Amino acid sequence: MTFDLRSALPFLLPKAISWAQEREKEILNTGIPLTEYEISLAKRVGVSEPEKVRISIVHGQLPLPSDLALRQAGLATGLFGPHMAGITLGHSICICRPHESIRLLSHELRHVHQYEQMGSIAAFLPVYLQQIVDYEYANAPYEVDARSHEIPA
Repeated sequence: MTFDLRSALPFLLPKAISWAQEREKEILNTGIPLTEYEISLAKRVGVSEPEKVRISIVHGQLPLPSDLALRQAGLATGLFGPHMAGITLGHSICICRPHESIRLLSHELRHVHQYEQMGSIAAFLPVYLQQIVDYEYANAPYEVDARSHEIPA
């Protein structure tokens, strides 16, 4: 049985936005600011306010939502799981050790740019999640755009 994000999205979207806003706040409060080199990288991929970006490095896998339905949706759609090395929520980036790389950071910084263009997590997530419904994760336009801005090490 496959997970149907299309039908679950209206129910899950408010929970996803709330979870993302809470995680962003945590990382903004505890994460590390970008280095000078990382700021130049952020500007290169379009970030307009790189001084606001904070990074959290975690061991193992990305933190999962505590809400069971939200967690299951994230795992079923590929947004979470053991193969995911990073996630961006507004100006906060969470990266799994040992996957830190310029390529991954530039990808995640491009997502920061996308959030900036949309104006907020609440504006970005409905568009991003609808893209995943319509195109699946790997082919979602925001993911394709982020991959096109990856900078090799």
